[in-house]
Amino acid sequence: MKRVVALHPSADVGESLPDPSFSEAVVSWQKHHGRHGLPWQNTRDAYRIWLSEIMLQQTQVAAVIPYYGRFLVRFPDIATLASATQEEVMAHWSGLGYYSRARNLHRCARQVMEQYSGKFPADPVLLAELPGIGRSTAAAIAAFAHGARAAILDGNVKRVFARVFGIEAYPGEKKIEEVLWRRAEALLPVQNMASYTQGLMDLGATVCTRTKPACPTCPLALRCVAFNTLRTHELPVKKPKKAVPEKQAAMLIVVDRNEILLQQRPSSGIWGGLLSLPEVDGFLLHTGKKTGSPSWTKEAITQVLASFGEADAIESLPGISHGFTHFKLHITPYRVTLKRRLHLAAENEYVWYPIAGLAMAPLPAPIKKLLTEFCAVADIGK
Repeated sequence: MKRVVALHPSADVGESLPDPSFSEAVVSWQKHHGRHGLPWQNTRDAYRIWLSEIMLQQTQVAAVIPYYGRFLVRFPDIATLASATQEEVMAHWSGLGYYSRARNLHRCARQVMEQYSGKFPADPVLLAELPGIGRSTAAAIAAFAHGARAAILDGNVKRVFARVFGIEAYPGEKKIEEVLWRRAEALLPVQNMASYTQGLMDLGATVCTRTKPACPTCPLALRCVAFNTLRTHELPVKKPKKAVPEKQAAMLIVVDRNEILLQQRPSSGIWGGLLSLPEVDGFLLHTGKKTGSPSWTKEAITQVLASFGEADAIESLPGISHGFTHFKLHITPYRVTLKRRLHLAAENEYVWYPIAGLAMAPLPAPIKKLLTEFCAVADIGK
């Protein structure tokens, strides 16, 4: 393919002029080369479209597909979802990550039932006011369900625009993001909104990928600054790096009478609303070695145990690590054998959960994996 260097200097980054040829190229490409067989496509059902858009936030399509199918079996419509308990919703979301999405999903379903009689509004402005639905997600729902003329600007679209228009700054920066929104709105077609919106998503997901983009097959290649100047590896500009904070946590694995002790986490914060292992606060002892694992004092562990029993033995287990968006968590698990088990008060944050039901318990993925491996090694629950 002959390369034609497009002139889009950084000084012109704020210029947002209509360009019908841009949307025509995207729509035509999507019709012949885009994705058409995803489970949430070929429908105008706003509920299914909304569910897929929320699940796809910061999550790959391949990971979403099985969750999407299972979720719809249990919650086939918004009324069913709204009437479910948060624990049920979290259990079906467990393992998909970013759990605030599930909490907002549940809140949104209830709000749509109360405010809109179970029907999502067609106006993207009203959609964006609902829990968990931002400006870009609202536009996608409105475009796919109602053909509304509204611009999307998710991570994939930012990457496409940054390369095509030669954006010389980090696209997540607020000032640059505002510029990209103006450009996205200026490029909207008059018709074929669903195809155009899907086309932009498909280009970012399958062609203009982070690494090894398939530029020769891209319908925007001739106008792409990054491609024509051999800078696809440089654009978009990467987010300035910051040191990733590391945190330590001690968690207790207490098994008694084929039940395991779990703790309800607060509704906010990491793993909000999920069940997890009881966590030990304070009294952290560092080994002083770079490769060594930290340990917690027996007093700190005993203090937590006092709420539900008396320990007979406490054994430190190999630690695990889990990366979040903004920090890395190192977990040191302790196996606890009880000498005496106390009755839990009804309002207690702890619960004895049957080991046989752990597979469907609303647990964070790393905790579920840790317990699965522990039960297998210890031959528990068989």
